[in-house]
Amino acid sequence: MRGTALTRLTGVRHPVVQTGMGWVAGPRLVSASANAGALGILASATMTPDRLREAVREVKARTGAPFGVNLRADAADAGDRVRILIDEGVRVASFALAPSRELIGELKEAGVVVMPTVGARRHAEKVAAWGADAVLVQGAEGGGHTGDVATTVLLPQVVDAVRIPVVAAGGFFDGRGLAAALAYGAAGVAMGTRFLLTSDSPVPDAVKARYLAATVRDVTVTRAVDGLPHRMLRTELVAALEDTGRARALVRAVRAAAGFRRLSGLTWPQLVRDGLALKHGKDLSWSQVLLAANTPMLLKSAMVDGRTDVGVMASGQVAGVIDDLPSCAELVERIVKEAEETLARLTAVR
Repeated sequence: MRGTALTRLTGVRHPVVQTGMGWVAGPRLVSASANAGALGILASATMTPDRLREAVREVKARTGAPFGVNLRADAADAGDRVRILIDEGVRVASFALAPSRELIGELKEAGVVVMPTVGARRHAEKVAAWGADAVLVQGAEGGGHTGDVATTVLLPQVVDAVRIPVVAAGGFFDGRGLAAALAYGAAGVAMGTRFLLTSDSPVPDAVKARYLAATVRDVTVTRAVDGLPHRMLRTELVAALEDTGRARALVRAVRAAAGFRRLSGLTWPQLVRDGLALKHGKDLSWSQVLLAANTPMLLKSAMVDGRTDVGVMASGQVAGVIDDLPSCAELVERIVKEAEETLARLTAVR
């Protein structure tokens, strides 16, 4: 496949991005994605700064290909993490929320490509005006925290609004999707659930089997976890949270927050401050504030410990149409080949 603005900007071979999924996108998956020619993104929100530096060095030991790191722009130590990326020569910094103009400037001055994730046209316009090099646009089909505008509606809006490369996310899992995104004017696609369901993913086999058994109707959007729209598989925990009273939810939230605080090294004030950053402009209860700050702990229960009964499983709608576990190399090769065949077929029709 010929290069796109994304491959030229980041130095990867193929216009495919493996997104930064907490507890999933560690050195093993990121290096496998990078070696396959995609842009692997390391998820750092669940890591301490010291562990982030170790993880970056581990990826570099496994691959010489470019890769990126996903950061929480509103984290109390975001500046420290940015400096780690700069010190370690990471190629791409991606953000789950819009980074400040100052953070973008610091990264760009050091030669790091800045690629925030957005869910609205106005957010894309804002970060582009602040100097972002590219933008990843996630439609409502995507997993985890999501909006309510479908990718097929959101993507063309953003492509028309900005003059930087746009990466499409939400609902992509094969080469036909890549071809469609390129037709819309995107420079590539980003996929989370599809890379989660590979043989290189560290997620326990029993959890992968739960994803593979899911139908499209088993993927839901709920506000019960942290008060924000969150797309995930419907599980026992999700059902329990939706039925739990406020007092019991608060107890559960405090316990989970204490566990995440120990793992992350955050102080209680930092944990609450991160939760309040998510609360800003939203009508969240205090239990939801705590859950918003420690949702990674609920993800860890499923993605690391294999406890689907007490954890949550973020998921794009595409989980309902995925039925295999290829390696990252097999997956990327298949997607690129199918995209090329699709585009050739369309060209031949003229």
